[in-house]
Amino acid sequence: MKHLLSLLSLSLAAVSTGACSTAGVPLPEGGSERVAPLRSYRVTEVARNLQFPWSLAFLPDGRMLVTERPGRLRVVARDGALSAPVAGLPRVFVQGQGGLLDVVLDPAFADNRRVYFSYAEPDAFGMAGTAVARAVIDLERGTISGLDVIYRQEPKAEGGAHFGSRLVFAPDGTLFITQGDRYLHRNQAQTLDNDFGKIVRLNSNGSVPLDNPFVNTPGARAEIWSYGHRNVQGAAINPATGTLWTHEHGAQGGDEINHPEAGKNYGWPVITWGIDYDGSKIGEGTAKDGMEQPVHYWTPSIAPSGMAFYTGDAFPAWKGSLFVGSLKFHYLDRIEFRDGKVVREEPLLKELDERIRDVRQGPDGAIYVTTDSAQGRILRLDPPASPSVP
Repeated sequence: MKHLLSLLSLSLAAVSTGACSTAGVPLPEGGSERVAPLRSYRVTEVARNLQFPWSLAFLPDGRMLVTERPGRLRVVARDGALSAPVAGLPRVFVQGQGGLLDVVLDPAFADNRRVYFSYAEPDAFGMAGTAVARAVIDLERGTISGLDVIYRQEPKAEGGAHFGSRLVFAPDGTLFITQGDRYLHRNQAQTLDNDFGKIVRLNSNGSVPLDNPFVNTPGARAEIWSYGHRNVQGAAINPATGTLWTHEHGAQGGDEINHPEAGKNYGWPVITWGIDYDGSKIGEGTAKDGMEQPVHYWTPSIAPSGMAFYTGDAFPAWKGSLFVGSLKFHYLDRIEFRDGKVVREEPLLKELDERIRDVRQGPDGAIYVTTDSAQGRILRLDPPASPSVP
């Protein structure tokens, strides 16, 4: 099923922060010194016929797990064949942005065969909230067992917007869970008695680490790690520092990259670099004492989703880059840093004109993405083929 799309491997111009190149570099008209564009990557289709694939996780044997937002988890074979939906998942709230979201392997997966997944969980009254469950997966039977819901966002709320949610295991084995403010409840992102607009940190069994920042704060939920977030759909551990980095959606403008630290307030909705959908001002401005500034922000919004730091050998020039998918502008953003600041962005995959939902580095050093549509795909970026020698 692997359909090589090497003809889509177009060159991309170097661009400065905030600028976007077109899909390819135009060649000069006429003359004998036509300079061929640099082919920086090849694109291979790994799997197709997925309905809104949201997340990827690589299995030790080379297969993958993929979530589909309507509530299905599938195993992707090495040849791209899709399994039947894995049986035994909980009921999922499928509305708007809600559904089955992230999936990650337990750090001890080789021993316990356990997976974790986040999803929008319904209640009996039509409300929903972000939840996280873990279970043991039988890959050959296509089932999960021992389902244990280790986290539920409190309280549940109406509507189908702003669930987050990415799952990231930290080097110390704790689990970060990103969420959203549930859209209609954005002001609650600033209060500590609820989980709206919060990143939470748990032990792998769902218990609260004793060194969480608000464990001893009266009235605060002990699971909270940081607050003042809008809708966090990207998270990864920075391999250079071992710390959590995230990105979140703004309203109109103000999408942000952050590296959330324990107990800190990231401002939403008191400060933001965006405006509301009706053009009105949100909050008090762009800065306030006691509230953190983003590492980087996008205006206009790119609608970011998926996040991965690149450490592989397949693309030596990309080592240390951060990759973020753009749902709005249909590209994969490669971001370079210097001294902790964004100094360059390079939009990749614009030639495909597809919404990029997730991005992961594979065990082979290639870069994998999912495309967000009813006919979604898993694609792999490989280095360009070596030129043939006559």
